[in-house]
Amino acid sequence: MPAYETAHVKGLSKLPIALLNLMDEIPIGIVVLDTQRRVVMLNRALQALTGFVPQEAYLVPCWYVLRSSLCLRSCPISMVSKHSEPVCVEANIVNRARERVPVRVTAAPLLDLKGNLVGYIESIEDLRALADHSEETAQPSPLDSIIGRSLEIQRVLQVIPAIAQTDSSVLITGETGTGKDFVAEAIHQASSRARGPFVKINCGALPETLLESELFGHQKGAFTGAVENKPGRFRLAHNGTLYLTEIGDLPLNLQVKLLSFLDDHVLYPLGSTKGFHVDVRLIAATHRDLEQMVHEGRFREDLLFRLNVVRLHLPPLSKRGEDVRLLLDHFLRNLSARFKKRALQFDAQALGTLLSYPYPGNVRELRNIVEYAVNVCEGNEIRAEHLPAYVLEYKRQNGPRVPPPIDEPLQRFPAAAPALLWWEDTEKRLIAEAIMKARGRKSAAAQILGWGRSTLWRKMKRYGMR
Repeated sequence: MPAYETAHVKGLSKLPIALLNLMDEIPIGIVVLDTQRRVVMLNRALQALTGFVPQEAYLVPCWYVLRSSLCLRSCPISMVSKHSEPVCVEANIVNRARERVPVRVTAAPLLDLKGNLVGYIESIEDLRALADHSEETAQPSPLDSIIGRSLEIQRVLQVIPAIAQTDSSVLITGETGTGKDFVAEAIHQASSRARGPFVKINCGALPETLLESELFGHQKGAFTGAVENKPGRFRLAHNGTLYLTEIGDLPLNLQVKLLSFLDDHVLYPLGSTKGFHVDVRLIAATHRDLEQMVHEGRFREDLLFRLNVVRLHLPPLSKRGEDVRLLLDHFLRNLSARFKKRALQFDAQALGTLLSYPYPGNVRELRNIVEYAVNVCEGNEIRAEHLPAYVLEYKRQNGPRVPPPIDEPLQRFPAAAPALLWWEDTEKRLIAEAIMKARGRKSAAAQILGWGRSTLWRKMKRYGMR
């Protein structure tokens, strides 16, 4: 009798739980392998997916059961060691009925209580339903959350899709409140890491003694109060994106540790001599002048070089021309619906006051002003008396201010022109060239482009290329 049939899990309840019963309740295919990559156990979901029953698969090499397109060239198990994080890849398997099934495979090491490698575990997720849904429903662009038609913001929007397709470090600069967080998340959502985690940490929000543990993790007993192992934000962001906001507040000793991680993507938790390889894309943001901080000795020049592979600068709201009106209308519409207020609008005096205000706090301040006005307004029209007192005081002291002119190059386009017209043309050309190279085979074209097959189908439908 195979050992897994009598295996039990202890400690979860008063009585042991049968391991096989527990695994069969998981709706995703699970296979456990020994160190020689032979099947030790597979759950009911994987039996249904592959067509193999446990008696046929027991101690058989996994490539005879999964029959994946990765087995002979880049098996995910070959990238797993006892010191590594899980590896996630997309591939195809061929089941017992000779059907090709798109799957997502996640492989991880199995360690005993002493930390020795005793086998591997793989989860195999069926992507057919996801692919069908992607073909039917076009997903909104992650750039839709960034509002603006000014030339300055369009320059930023135009480069985000290209930046998203690489793993280069990105440094986002700009005054506080300009929307650096939105841009960072848009880059993540437009990238191949979109299914992975997006982990954010503010380098200025925690004291130095806690920040190192929060970023890099710690081992049990590393310091007083470390009663258990903690993975840290870098490991939590594995296969995804780590967003370090206010990077200028990172202490010098942690700048050295971050620089070391950027060199080899291996991190060492506090109190541990064992390193962990982590696959993370790093995006950093700051409102500080890092070049000046380097000159003053408060920021490492070599770290600035590593972070500054791709730099995006977000302009202050005072230089974004007509975007002020667009943002006022956008926030008024969304906040009115959120607070279940009737359709609100600005009267002429209130609108003139808001358009002439300089917004030193940028988009964040504008949103807060609109939220305040929506809260205090009891009718269906926001008047000057509903605006915060400091906004009215500014107008009394400075008089009317002429809003910045609308950027001339954009006046050639209609208001509803697509934000990324040039990128769409480029992307359509890339898709067409890939399909020609692949001789019409969509899966091969997706591999040439470095996309998943469902991504290719979605983009082709969006551009009417089917």
